[in-house]
Amino acid sequence: MCADPLAMQYIGSGTTLDSAQSWREIAMHIGHWMLRGYGQWALERKEDGVWLGQAGLWNPPGWPGLEVGWRLTRQVWGEGYATEAGQAAIEWAWRTIDTKELISVIQPDNAASVRVAEKLGMRRLRESTVKGQDVVIFGIARP
Repeated sequence: MCADPLAMQYIGSGTTLDSAQSWREIAMHIGHWMLRGYGQWALERKEDGVWLGQAGLWNPPGWPGLEVGWRLTRQVWGEGYATEAGQAAIEWAWRTIDTKELISVIQPDNAASVRVAEKLGMRRLRESTVKGQDVVIFGIARP
């Protein structure tokens, strides 16, 4: 997925990753779990075990808040997996983490992720810049 230009279009700077960069990305996510006690999950389709991507929570130092995020392989775009995984992450966060709000950091042109955020009940909070990228911050308050 990290080598697919379309899948990476709205992730960070929008550039693909080679195998060494992908390895570091995996190590970073494992480290996030170790340091924060939460992070992103690998997504697999129940029926056949096919890897679909990743989704879950993200909040490294300097991030604008506790984020619900998703990244899926292009083959399953539009099938509802991002919404399903995002909802599971939100429910898990409310049960497990003491936070008043969850956010999603989305590049303005990423219409698909904007739709997912809206389906999750998030609303547009503000425009911002994160790691040099213009983004829109969506958010949802704890019920």
